[in-house]
Amino acid sequence: MPRRAVLASCLVIASGLAAPAPAQDKSVPEAIIYRDPGYRGPAAAQSRADPDLRLAWPVHSVRVQRGTWELCSLPNFRGTCFATSQSLAIIGNRLGFGNRLGSIRPALPDGGPGGEWGGGNLAPGTGRSLRGMAAQFYPDPTLRGKRVLACPQGAATSACAARSADEFCSRSGWTAAAREAMETVNRRVYLADVLCSRTGR
Repeated sequence: MPRRAVLASCLVIASGLAAPAPAQDKSVPEAIIYRDPGYRGPAAAQSRADPDLRLAWPVHSVRVQRGTWELCSLPNFRGTCFATSQSLAIIGNRLGFGNRLGSIRPALPDGGPGGEWGGGNLAPGTGRSLRGMAAQFYPDPTLRGKRVLACPQGAATSACAARSADEFCSRSGWTAAAREAMETVNRRVYLADVLCSRTGR
């Protein structure tokens, strides 16, 4: 092969080797969940909402690469939920007894149908919430997969509902409730439209 042809072939190969790798899309949320504390043990990477993880193991740590993530103990984003935008080497008891993780999703719009997380909505009965920088809105607050009663004992009053809302927000990682309402379903009075914040009322 002529020397000039060999040189040209080498240049083509070299240029292919030097080609930069495709840039990673930093707008896509990403989190990695781990079975053991300290980001150890079996792991699963997440880049989109998954309403039914079906994990064979509990989750004790999460590494957040990008975005804010909501983790829930039950499928379909119900049960005990918490949101984090930071990696947690130890989740603790944020998912309740057993640290079972049933579903996970980005806590920001992901471009799904309807333009909301996971293509869902915030209508009462969905068990979903909308998280902002300093507050989180719960149309129908739930704990361990059940609606939260406005007043577990005695008649439902606004003062009692306010205390229940404050307790719910505190258990969800906020300071207190900024507002709440009550909804009657089958003669039972539940909390509704609770706005949890870092400052409270």
